[in-house]
Amino acid sequence: MTETLTGSQILCRALLEQGVDLLFGYPGGAIMPFYHALPEYPQLRHILVRHEQAAAHAADGYARASGRAGVCVATSGPGATNLVTGLATAHMDSTPVVAITGQVARAMMGRDAFQETDIIGITQPITKHNRLVEDVEELAEAVEEAFYVAQEGRPGPVLIDIPKDVQNQKTEWTGGRAGKRTVSARSNRSPLRPSALLEDAARLIAAAERPLIMAGHGVLLANAYVELHAFAERTGIPVITTLLGISGFPEAHPLHLGMPGMHGEVHVNRAIQQADLIIGLGLRFDDRVTGNLAAFARDAKVIHVDLDPSEIGKNVPVALGLVGDVRDVLCSLLPAVARRNCDAWRAEIASFVRPRQEAFRGDLSPETILDAIDEATEGRCSIVSDVGQHQMWVAKLFRYQLPNSHITSGGLGTMGFAVPAAMGVAMARPGQPVWAISGDGGFQMNMQEIATMVQEGIPVKMAIFNNGYLGMVRQWQQFFHGRRYSATPIWSPDYVRLAEAYGIAGWRVESADQAADVVRAANAEPGPALVEFMMEQEANVYPMIPPGGSLSEPIEGEPAPLVSA
Repeated sequence: MTETLTGSQILCRALLEQGVDLLFGYPGGAIMPFYHALPEYPQLRHILVRHEQAAAHAADGYARASGRAGVCVATSGPGATNLVTGLATAHMDSTPVVAITGQVARAMMGRDAFQETDIIGITQPITKHNRLVEDVEELAEAVEEAFYVAQEGRPGPVLIDIPKDVQNQKTEWTGGRAGKRTVSARSNRSPLRPSALLEDAARLIAAAERPLIMAGHGVLLANAYVELHAFAERTGIPVITTLLGISGFPEAHPLHLGMPGMHGEVHVNRAIQQADLIIGLGLRFDDRVTGNLAAFARDAKVIHVDLDPSEIGKNVPVALGLVGDVRDVLCSLLPAVARRNCDAWRAEIASFVRPRQEAFRGDLSPETILDAIDEATEGRCSIVSDVGQHQMWVAKLFRYQLPNSHITSGGLGTMGFAVPAAMGVAMARPGQPVWAISGDGGFQMNMQEIATMVQEGIPVKMAIFNNGYLGMVRQWQQFFHGRRYSATPIWSPDYVRLAEAYGIAGWRVESADQAADVVRAANAEPGPALVEFMMEQEANVYPMIPPGGSLSEPIEGEPAPLVSA
């Protein structure tokens, strides 16, 4: 049946054909025709954020939690440019996000029209693909292409820019193009066929005496939890999880070691330096993991598994590269490797373990707070962290029981990520507790989204680690800049009164004996809730690899006091 529809109506129908039922956005002049059509399609729930950056982060969180593409919408000019940080975050962390932006009418483009910005040029380096839709006849195909590109292969963000007059253009509609290009269902793929490379990998694994598995974000993206668990148990190889690989392997499993890199535990980094084989699964071997590349794992051969061939050998030389989905490769490797154990090697690694050096004045430590959240949720929650000292404590100290239950900004390190991303996670996982954990700096970047939570009924629980500083920057100033705390002390509002102003429950916790009861009460709230934790101001994250240092050079305690001349 043929209908005459506007571009905006076609856009709504094309989104529905892609299975979209949730949008995060903010209206404006150039995208107004789309918002005019939106009420005709009640299947598309729109979440009105308070800032477009939050729309991109919320779409990112939704995508990470659901495995589906997240969608964000903005108008031209400042609306579109406000998406940029969120799109860069998704790009660095390989998250499928589809951004839809309005643009000034075609006749006005290139004339410095009101709210005109070349968002295609701006976002080209930080999207997997972007496209200006120049005619209504292209629109349905452009939407289909966007979702296909965002989700197929290595995921990433895609942007569609639609001029206002294209949204108003009319054309005949005979039904969409859904099904002509479909994303491969990873769960239904067949294992890779046996090959010489797989046989070579099996031989390297059999010959290794000190092997390690380093599991990255690719394990989560591939939904390879069962396969990684089976592979580790069959080979007896200890498992290290990177920041974005956390919750890809059970933390309570005896083969789990912890997080590597700049703030990784000493025994983990020392194991890397002593290893003779590293099996890298879906990670980039970025600088925060490797430290000084020239000194990284000098005695180790590296098997690197990644879906993106450009990542193989990009940072670390490899003995063997396997290009493919992590789940597929592990399925193929499992029957090729012999059952063994690495008991002697694991005992050697255990001898590297040292007690944590974090020292807190007073008794309200990160362990106390995270234990309280773990107890209140019975470990059945999603944790969304911001960026800074608290991010490292959350990564290292929380006991993640559920797959993909740790979500954070890795590659870009985006402060302000947690609160809006947690909204997306909560929308993807209704009924599961979601805690957004921020520092007092990052929280203030997007705290306006509390209003979104209230208006839309999104029950995110917010924990603020308040130490009165931009803590990680202050720590670097303490260690490497002579304790000159330049522009790092930060004032905060009264967060309990802020919660009251937004009409939600709020608490301040100043001692350890308050933590469990308050967290339990916050977790029981039917809507959003906020808890401020008053932290030791100059607490540091240990260990720490200094800039340019190798994994063998950890800083494990306070720097020597300055001596005046």
